[in-house]
This record gives sequence, structure tokens and C-alpha cells, in this order.
Amino acid sequence: MQKPPVFTPEEVARFRAELAARRAPGAYEPGRWSVSPLNRRTDVVGSLPTSVRLRDATLRSMETLPGVTASAAEKAEFLRQLAGTGVPEVVTAGLSGRDDDALKAEVALAKGENPNCRLICPLMRSPEDIDRAAAAGYDAVQVWVQGFGETSLIYQPAVYAAAWRGEEWRRPETPRDRTAVLAKAVALIRHARSAGLDVIVPLLMVSYATEESHAESVTALAAAGATELTLFDGPGALSPEAYGHLVRRTRELAPDVEVGLHPHNTFGLAVGCAVAAVQAGATAVELSVNGYCGGPGNADLAATALAFEALYGVRTGIRTDRLTQLARTAQDLTGYRTAWNHPVTGTHAFCWGGMDLITQETAIDPLLHNCLEPTLVGNEREIPFTPDSGPYTLADRLTALGVNDLTPTQVDELLGEARELMGRENRLATDEDLASLAEEIRFR
Repeated sequence: MQKPPVFTPEEVARFRAELAARRAPGAYEPGRWSVSPLNRRTDVVGSLPTSVRLRDATLRSMETLPGVTASAAEKAEFLRQLAGTGVPEVVTAGLSGRDDDALKAEVALAKGENPNCRLICPLMRSPEDIDRAAAAGYDAVQVWVQGFGETSLIYQPAVYAAAWRGEEWRRPETPRDRTAVLAKAVALIRHARSAGLDVIVPLLMVSYATEESHAESVTALAAAGATELTLFDGPGALSPEAYGHLVRRTRELAPDVEVGLHPHNTFGLAVGCAVAAVQAGATAVELSVNGYCGGPGNADLAATALAFEALYGVRTGIRTDRLTQLARTAQDLTGYRTAWNHPVTGTHAFCWGGMDLITQETAIDPLLHNCLEPTLVGNEREIPFTPDSGPYTLADRLTALGVNDLTPTQVDELLGEARELMGRENRLATDEDLASLAEEIRFR
């Protein structure tokens, strides 16, 4: 279909030259992204490392989503796809309800897909748990440490089980103060290290930490042999700046121990917290596909990976072209659907409507309104036909449908009839509607 030209080739060349003058290498990578050059200036954003480790905890976080009844086979397929994205580390669902053969099969599956993927078993509560994880072939374990003293009893499953049975849980071995809480964790860390495992220690509820309590925890856990201290903010009550402060303080107290974080998205700042923490010296970010977790959720794997890669030039090792399919698989697995405009992987994350200016700017430069190329993340650009669409958008839609023989006058006629149909029936015109109208107009 021959469309009346809007701009001359010379004008288009000048447009593109002007855009090129506003871009900078790195911040602009044709076919991948176009972000502000300010994002790459250390005097503006500060210093960041060349790479960061993203640790996916979807399989564990999934346990907090009510109503998820995925089968073992479905979870295995998700793990296969997850490892296939190149994510460096995966936190699994833990030991509960699984025998040793299931644990070994899980490790073998992930390693078979990506030999470099580190498998981490969470929720170690006893030396026996640690021994099972070591025998199954996990690379590391997580020894979770509550952030309180006596109040930590709230989070002890054994307390509830004993109370329900009418048994006395207030025994000498039950941790009742901060010293006892740390002593139990120290013993588990030492046992795991003796078994040859790395030990990642989530410090829970860090938004309640004082300078004194944090120093006490970091000093004791680092001395026990923790390989990483991960700052978990369960309520999501830490700002990016506060996260940065805690990371710096942790590194000062334990300079030989890595620092990670597990931010929640209560205020929509989980990715911002991840960036601030990495700027402050954190080396690992724990997150999940589609941000799945209880409550407000975690930082989203896709959004976090692309924020680091595109905005700041920090490598993650993620195969970004697989992220949208992984997000869709996770939705099918959990039954939890993300918003249409969910960052990066949403069905309409790359849809700016159907106005002619959108179709024309895309033809001139596809990275004008979309700072990411959709194919970079395995997604698609959407340009729907709407009541705001003009003849250029309609002509492009007709061409995609194989209708190439209408004149500009006939396209105008079809545009009027399509708008009348949408107004009359209070819906968008479908491809079938447009093809049918075109057929009627062609033979008038």
C-alpha cells in the first residue's frame, strides 16, 4: 500500500542525526536500549561495579503465595527455564516435604541446564538439615537469623507446634534473648562450613536494627565463618538510602564477608533499593520472577536485571531474551497474573497506544519512546488500532493483514467506518472487523 509520505528522506536523516548527537556509547546500544547518558556518569550516579550477582528465590518465595498448587513436574520445568536464563544463583524451596532423591534430582536438573548456577538451600534449622543439603550437592545453605532477642520466639515454628499439643516449649535450649539467638546461628554456620558449604546468612527484619544490635550480629556471624550477610527487610521499611547505609556499615564491620540484600516492594522501591545497595558495596541481590513473594513482593528479576544492564552498564550474566517467557511460565505455575504494564515483561509494557505519531516515530527510530528494544527481553511491541488511530496506523495494520490494494481515499473511508463501529459497540475494532470492512469497501 502506497502511503502519502510525511517526511522527506532528508528530514528523516536530520532527525536521526539530531538523536545521535543526544546519545552516547554504552547508554545507547542500537537494537538494545537508549537511555540517558547521565546514567553512565559517575559524577551523577556515583560508582558502580562492573557486575552484580542476581539470586533468584522464586521457588522459595512461591511457598508464601496462597493457593499455589503447582506439581513437582511444573516446578522442575520452571527451574529448568530459570537456570537457562543464566541466573547465577537459585534459592530452592527448602527441605520440607522432600526426600533426599528429590533434592539430588533438583540439583542435577539445574546443573544440567547451567553448570555454573549455584544452588542454595534455605531455612537450615539443624545440623541434620545441613548434612542433607550437603549430601544432595547444594553449593550453599542459608541460615536465617531473626533480628530480635526474645521477640524472635514469634517466628519459631516449634513454639507453635508444642503449644498446640499442650507441651511446654519454654525449655533451657529455647533461645530467649539475643545472645542465645546468635549462639544458635553461630553453631549452624560452623557446622555448614565444616561440611564444605558456603553459608549465606539472611539478617531478618533489618529495618528494626539499631546501630548497636546490627554491629553485634555482624561481628558474631562473620567470626563464625559466614560467607555472605544478606540484609532482609521483611516489612519493606528501608529506603534506598537506608539500605545503602546498612551495606556500608556491614562492610566496615566485616570487610572480608560479602554483603547482599533481599528488598521488598512495599513502596515500589525494591529495584531502587537494589541499586543503592550495590552502589554502597553489596555484591548480591536476592529477588524473584515477577516479584513473587507474600505481601508486596520482592524486586522483580527482569526489571532489576535490565535496570543494572541498561541504565548503569552493570553486567548480570542474564540471558535477557528469555525473561518474558520465564515470566509467563511463572504466571502459569502460580496462577498469579501480573499487571498489563508490569515492567519489562508485561503484555503491554511496550505499548504507547495507536496514534499515528507512535507508528511514525517507531519507523524513524524504534528506541524513541521505548528505551528498551522489546526483543531484548523476549517481548513484543504493541501498536493497537484505537479510536485515536489515524490513516497511517490503519494502513500499517492493513498491510500486516495482507490488505495492500486500498487507495488513500478508501483507507479514509474505512477509518471512518471503523471509528463508527467502535463508538456504536463500545469496543476496539478487531483485525477481523478491519478485514471485513476492507472487503466491503473494495467491492463497492
